[in-house]
Amino acid sequence: MWFRRDLRLGDLPALLAAGVNGNEVVPVFVVDPTFAASGAPRLAYLHDVLTALDSSIRERSGAPLLIAHGDPVTVIPALAARLDAGSVFVSRDYSPYGRRRDAAVVAALRADGRTLQGVGSPYAVDPGGVLKGDGTPYKVFTPFSKVWRSVGWAAPHGDPDEIRWTPASVIADVTEPLFGRPDPGIDLPAAGEAAAHQRLGAFLEFASAADGTMRSGVEAYNDVRDRPSLAGTSQLSRDLKWGTIHPRTVLSDLDLSGAKDDGPMVFSSELAWRDFYADVLFTQPHTAWKNLNPKYDAMQVDTGAVARLKFDRWCVGQTGFGIVDAGMRQLATTGWMHNRVRMIVASFLVKDLHLPWQWGARWFMQHLIDGDIASNNHGWQWTAGTGTDASPYFRVFNPSTQENRYDPSGEYVQQWAPDSPGQMVDHGTERDEALRRLKAMNSALK
Repeated sequence: MWFRRDLRLGDLPALLAAGVNGNEVVPVFVVDPTFAASGAPRLAYLHDVLTALDSSIRERSGAPLLIAHGDPVTVIPALAARLDAGSVFVSRDYSPYGRRRDAAVVAALRADGRTLQGVGSPYAVDPGGVLKGDGTPYKVFTPFSKVWRSVGWAAPHGDPDEIRWTPASVIADVTEPLFGRPDPGIDLPAAGEAAAHQRLGAFLEFASAADGTMRSGVEAYNDVRDRPSLAGTSQLSRDLKWGTIHPRTVLSDLDLSGAKDDGPMVFSSELAWRDFYADVLFTQPHTAWKNLNPKYDAMQVDTGAVARLKFDRWCVGQTGFGIVDAGMRQLATTGWMHNRVRMIVASFLVKDLHLPWQWGARWFMQHLIDGDIASNNHGWQWTAGTGTDASPYFRVFNPSTQENRYDPSGEYVQQWAPDSPGQMVDHGTERDEALRRLKAMNSALK
């Protein structure tokens, strides 16, 4: 069983398939050289997740998680040969890199008479599983989400209580040490499968609300999810990123029989957005770093030395707009940022500073412990107006208006950016400039 973005034991179809009929299972994780491109917070959190997974496997089998270092294309076939494993089981990976890697692993295993068996994925509905009537994929979220719900998802799978693990003596001769935990520079939250279920449990737990009623976090979700000063979100994004919990496990605990604006329904739509962006990346792999709509390649953006200085101020939260600076400092301090604020800071970078969305997307991927290429980069394109659900003329967020609306008491800004300096730009002027550039692009393309 080759673990990748499914670092748990429960509700893991690939693991159950590997152990069917009493087959002996070797648990493997490969430290891929591409991980070096990740920021220290995400690498440190991955280290913690793997440590928790190793502990869980040891509790059940007495054997460790087998750690190997190197290119999986060579490491996995070599391990399979050394351990005489006829099949390697995985959760399917739909990312551009993952598909290229797995195709190469398939070829290498096949040359040696072995197979790669893909079972399940990190999504409620696998990418490519939601299509229009004519068999083509969706580029707009709302119709996608309706079909997504009608397609549905399986119930959670069982725990691997009957798995027959390979003895520790065999693995001990093969495994390598895990990579050293980098200093994340921040305090990281608890990691692993147990921590993920604790977070889900806390989100579903009933508590006394401000209006005197008893409501769970998910029931109050639609009322408070856009307020960054409140603990109104599930905090499960990091767990979904690393697969310490599966979305179908989360969905199975939600009451989805209510109205579309009920908390559970709205929260489930966030999981649908996650599947939607994975689907878009699967069908349009170039959109990892390029515009979904290529006409926006002609949009004028600033990239010179002055632009870099503006970007540097944005990165450290010194723009002078309180909610923008608070978001950037929250990211630097915690490895996470509230979703509403992610949209605000992204809009500021693209529409007020006129910088490429890719700059901001890379910065996020360096600092977010939940950094996911599909959700992150398509979220940036959504804000920039170059991707799905494009609305470039209207999606120019006024940071001051957003702050007044979503942080009316100023608690969020006071917590993270009480010393925000004078505003570096005039939003009205830059909004006009953003619209001028958009109109100029459209005129040039006629």
